[in-house]
Amino acid sequence: MTLRGKSELTVRRLTVDNNGPPCGGAAALLALIVACGLFSPLAARAQSPAEVIQQVAYEQKINQPLPLALTFRDEAGHPVALGDYFGRRPVVLALVYYECPMLCTFVLNGVVKSLKVLPFEPGREFEVVVVSFNPAETPALAAEKKAVYLREYGRAHTADGWHFLTSEPEAIAALTQAVGFRYLYDAKTAQFAHASGLIVVTPEGKLFRYFYGIEYAPRDLRLALIEASARKLGTVVDQVLLYCFHYDPETGKYGVLITRIIRLAGTGTALALAIFLVVMFRRERHTRPARRAAQAGELELGK
Repeated sequence: MTLRGKSELTVRRLTVDNNGPPCGGAAALLALIVACGLFSPLAARAQSPAEVIQQVAYEQKINQPLPLALTFRDEAGHPVALGDYFGRRPVVLALVYYECPMLCTFVLNGVVKSLKVLPFEPGREFEVVVVSFNPAETPALAAEKKAVYLREYGRAHTADGWHFLTSEPEAIAALTQAVGFRYLYDAKTAQFAHASGLIVVTPEGKLFRYFYGIEYAPRDLRLALIEASARKLGTVVDQVLLYCFHYDPETGKYGVLITRIIRLAGTGTALALAIFLVVMFRRERHTRPARRAAQAGELELGK
């Protein structure tokens, strides 16, 4: 088996099993790089693993603003500002390139798979913005990709909530730097090496939550959208979940806060005890006159 063949087998294992941050392990990160074709034997000799990790990763920039004035082209070829998709709803942002032979397809498949489970819909509760970081790609290619994933999502009425963009090198560089997305281009293979993930952004355009890998837990994405909306979305149950779950930037996932669950359980126990005492007190108050009357009757009979 060739070096490339062995590497592709490795990437299948690691990209499926490892949804942590790309910088979490050298082996996982290098596997992602191989997936997009950068690691020909010559390229492998040219750069060490440490050098590759330094150049290909997500660097979280939570609460930092996006450059909303940047201009792009939508899938119809119309010029748009990035800020056109902000102001009212949270945004699910994915950086890919449309002709990626493997990893970007997994990323977009993961987005659609997760969104299918949510009751929220693009164009109603949030927007989906997909940006190609390959300046050579065209709106026509973006339109093809949008058609594919809208069909896969299965809700044609949400088309206005999906946006597939392309742009010039300057705008792409400014956006990728703003979100902390680092990638490499290999001229020999004409492909990019890059990390995988998506970002939830607030309606005001501030970077809010990063999710790594190629599969995104619907619960985590739902909680992120609710938080990003300043809790305008969701139900009472979601608010309880947000009390018990906390986003961990290291893993890019929501995890349980044991102390809050214990506190919530203690509060629930105290509330149940208080309700029990109130019920017993009221019952006692209502039955007391009857008992007194019965006792009085017994005394009369005794006389």
